[in-house]
Amino acid sequence: MVEHYFSKEPKVPGDPFQFKAELRGRTYLFYTDAGVFSRKKIDFGTRLLIETLPCRPGDQVLDLGCGYGPLGIAAADLVAPDGHVYLLDINKRGVELARRNLEENKISNATALVSDGLEAVPGLKFDWVLSNPPIRAGKIVVHRLLKEAYSALRSGGCLLIVVRVKQGAKSLQKFLTDLAGSCRILKRKSGFRVIVCCKDLPA
Repeated sequence: MVEHYFSKEPKVPGDPFQFKAELRGRTYLFYTDAGVFSRKKIDFGTRLLIETLPCRPGDQVLDLGCGYGPLGIAAADLVAPDGHVYLLDINKRGVELARRNLEENKISNATALVSDGLEAVPGLKFDWVLSNPPIRAGKIVVHRLLKEAYSALRSGGCLLIVVRVKQGAKSLQKFLTDLAGSCRILKRKSGFRVIVCCKDLPA
């Protein structure tokens, strides 16, 4: 059986890889390895989410399930110089790569931490929680992560996720609507949806 990228400590032998990608007008260098999600290119869903990011300078952001870091790194440039991004993942190899990629791309306003859900950032509140959630980890895991993410939002803060229609976008949107009261689709493209749910907005 092929090991899944949601593993805490991938046992698959290392197979280092690197590539460049242009995101939001800047070219980044990414170091990746076996045992992390989409290691040879930025996957379509993550790229779509990055293209849609509405983060602004000064925002406090959480990248939940960061992998090797492309989403959080792009967000860090958008919120600089005074904003900060926390990149969290249960996958230790992914977090090690995210730290290297932060350094290689000279991103100083971000922190990558190994974390099961939000356990590594207790009490912190965010303007944005971003996620390309690990759908293949199962509904129980994904729902737990998104509940934790929503609870960590500041008043007026928003949860922004990308999900493929074939992988349950409609049911996940319903779950989030029940959680947040309302959600909307920010963007649709090639079978993917970017869904936004904001906290304590006036009716």
